[in-house]
Amino acid sequence: MSDILKTFAALALGYLLGSLNTAILVGKLYGKDITSLGSKSAGLTNTLRVLGRPAAALVLVGDVLKGVIACLIGLRLGVYVQSGGGRDCVSLLAAGAGAVAGHNWPVWFGFKGGKGMLTAAAVMLVINWPMTLICFGVFVTVVALTRYVSLGTLCAAVLFVLLSFVPAFGNTYAFNLFAALMALVIVFKHRENIQRLLSGTENRLAF
Repeated sequence: MSDILKTFAALALGYLLGSLNTAILVGKLYGKDITSLGSKSAGLTNTLRVLGRPAAALVLVGDVLKGVIACLIGLRLGVYVQSGGGRDCVSLLAAGAGAVAGHNWPVWFGFKGGKGMLTAAAVMLVINWPMTLICFGVFVTVVALTRYVSLGTLCAAVLFVLLSFVPAFGNTYAFNLFAALMALVIVFKHRENIQRLLSGTENRLAF
């Protein structure tokens, strides 16, 4: 199989795996349609609010696992390119991007999914764990100070892009593009949250 076909295969497999939306599946176990309750988002935060902590824990594990497994598939396909003075596994990046896209727009559930941050975090952790831990620290700090999960998510996503241009963290063209695309998707999926943050009507997380 050529490298181009392998890369597209990684993207497709990552997408199909990501489309197994854990929040929707867990909601069905509870006899609920998570996309019609609360914020109507098929993700961890809405599951926590609507179904409680045990259900949210299942969603957390499922969303993380599918991101990690997608990345392992990309690594196994092993397509590497030189870019910006470094070497990137583009099949890994493609599989990770596919998993996030699948989570957000799942083919199995009418393209109605979550916002992708948890799966994106799992993907980013596999691809570049030092950057991800820094971004996670910022996320936790922002949420602890403001109790806005969406604001913490947006800050972490933007920081991930900025750090991708730091030579110590890679600074290759393919990785820069991947980081930018992930941040754009996350910001796009949080556009309603951004409007609520600006108007002061965003829901706060209760600790």
